[in-house]
Amino acid sequence: MFFYWYNVFGDIMENKSIDLDSNIQYLKGVGPKMAELLKKINIYTIRDLIEYYPRAYEDRTKLYTISELIVGENALFIADVVKPVQVLRKAKLTILSTYVADDTGVCKLTWFNQKYIKEKLKLGDRYIFFGKVINDNGKKAIETPTIYNLSELEKVQGIYPIYPLTAGITQNYLFKLVNSVYDNKPLVKEFFDDDFRKKYSLAEINFAMRNIHFPKTFNDVNNARRRLIFDELFMLQLALMTIKDSNLGKKKTTKFSNVDITPFLELLPFKLTNAQSRVIDEIKKDMYSSRIMNRLVQGDVGSGKTIVAAIAIYIAVKNGYQAALMAPTTILANQHFNELSKYFSKLGITCDIITSSTTKKSKGIIIEKLKNNEIDVIIGTHSLIEDDIEFNNLGLVITDEQHRFGVKQRMKLGDKGSSVETLVMTATPIPRTLSIILYGDLDLSVIDEMPPDRKPVKTYVVNDNLEARVNEFIRKQVKEGRQAYIVCPLVEDNEALELKSVEMLYEKYKNEIFKELNVEFLHGKMKNKEKDEIMRRFKNNEVNILISTTVIEVGISVSNATIMVIENADRFGLAALHQLRGRVGRGSHESFCILKSNNRSLQARQRLKIMETSNSGFDIAQKDLELRGPGDFFGIRQSGLPEFKLANLLTDVNVLKETQDAVKDILKEDRNLSKHIPLKKELFDKYGEQLTKRTT
Repeated sequence: MFFYWYNVFGDIMENKSIDLDSNIQYLKGVGPKMAELLKKINIYTIRDLIEYYPRAYEDRTKLYTISELIVGENALFIADVVKPVQVLRKAKLTILSTYVADDTGVCKLTWFNQKYIKEKLKLGDRYIFFGKVINDNGKKAIETPTIYNLSELEKVQGIYPIYPLTAGITQNYLFKLVNSVYDNKPLVKEFFDDDFRKKYSLAEINFAMRNIHFPKTFNDVNNARRRLIFDELFMLQLALMTIKDSNLGKKKTTKFSNVDITPFLELLPFKLTNAQSRVIDEIKKDMYSSRIMNRLVQGDVGSGKTIVAAIAIYIAVKNGYQAALMAPTTILANQHFNELSKYFSKLGITCDIITSSTTKKSKGIIIEKLKNNEIDVIIGTHSLIEDDIEFNNLGLVITDEQHRFGVKQRMKLGDKGSSVETLVMTATPIPRTLSIILYGDLDLSVIDEMPPDRKPVKTYVVNDNLEARVNEFIRKQVKEGRQAYIVCPLVEDNEALELKSVEMLYEKYKNEIFKELNVEFLHGKMKNKEKDEIMRRFKNNEVNILISTTVIEVGISVSNATIMVIENADRFGLAALHQLRGRVGRGSHESFCILKSNNRSLQARQRLKIMETSNSGFDIAQKDLELRGPGDFFGIRQSGLPEFKLANLLTDVNVLKETQDAVKDILKEDRNLSKHIPLKKELFDKYGEQLTKRTT
């Protein structure tokens, strides 16, 4: 059945609708005090209120008699107050109780610390009650039922919305507040035409907005939800595709000729995987085309993204352009510099690095060389986007571990050149559907194959009862010449949190357990120079055991390290655990990851079990998304995109695909939306800021 024709407000145009953007404070029943509470759930305006959707619904369609009440089930019924409200005080608890009756029976009602009940309920008066029925010594009773006046029956009986709450805001209050707004018939402008709604079976927008709050049937709920979920996904896809289309339409001023990459490949001590070769071909196709490259390269830990990036840099430099690679940490930037300059120095390509630890004098020299085109490749951290960094002829920008950067940072680096090619890399595996949402303005490449010599890391979940055995295993590995990482969630001890800290473990390991070994520690509060020196010593096998926070999570590569022990492993997300595990198994020796946790909860055990049974970052990422939900998955908020109010990337994949097709169809026929003015207005109302920044 189609709902494109349905207009729930038949006479709406004849009524003056309220201003949806007016301050919630001035709505009847709110005022300054309640407005402050509503702000805690992000309700600032009338529009915010009507877009504050229920999280669930209660079926109150049937009106019960007391004899029909069933223990364990919710029920709506009408009854008379037959006994005065009794008040009993126990310590800090005030218990109020009374009895109500109808022609079929009697029910006891009880409230806790709700003193106003005594004034609200009048002996002999009739009310509507709703609550969950319990057994009280063989008799029916309800604790903390909701009370309504008889005049509210029409509004209360039916399918009742359940909203997310904060302290001081009740379900009943929100229900009445939204209801009072709809008494004024708010008009939301429809932005899809009739034919479009008919094609995709979409309810009219005002029908959807009203029935998400006050449905008469669950079919109405489903139709309302479908329309609003479609809207969320459609508008985001339209924004992203508009950005992408705008970028495609930009004139490319850089020109890249075909480069023979054989000289670079001959320096490699290994052969590229088929996946690496495929992604390199996709990058070459972009660079040699007439459009600006904006490509995301996604690959699991150890899949060889850095070499793919190096080949892109080689092509850019051989075409006379400069290249910049931005990493999220000084440690990773230094590692990239050491790795890439090893190859580039043999090919006549000059390479340098700028981080926060670069001295003012050295930085000044590097900046001058960049301006004079004396440096081909610059590697660095956020320092690269500072205003004083200028290039002579920037042609390629690469950001590594993209989820650590915001969109603005990526753009700011690219703005230092003209029509700069952009390559974005991440070792954080993101399910494809989420990649589409997060990076809809980028083309996607996936390195889905591991080098043949890369052995799976054996993973074990243990508790503190096995600590002595774990320590003995570390000692055995070190005596065989290997090295170990120990990762803790905290830098220093915190009495409020019973978690192991870097400083505590360092003292214990160095002075008690591993006195004969070289033990060092590392954390983000240390100065960059100090961190770099410790990592240099660890890389040179001068340190046997490195105790650290997750500062070593991203990109660190020490082929001799074979043990990763993660303390309080249940405190980390699966993605972080997989990244940490990826620090070992980078050499020819068998490697191990030991996840230590005393958390006995079912969810904690399930999460860690996933790590034991899978070495695939993509599988783990999917499980992580299922367990955690899409809320802040891998830094969604950093991307500058709003959170969804109803859409769920796990359950609404089919709608996502529908919206992609719908957006493509519209843009194909009407690229500038000149024939879809209401839709264009809605798009800019929601995404105007992002569109302005990313299409100009």
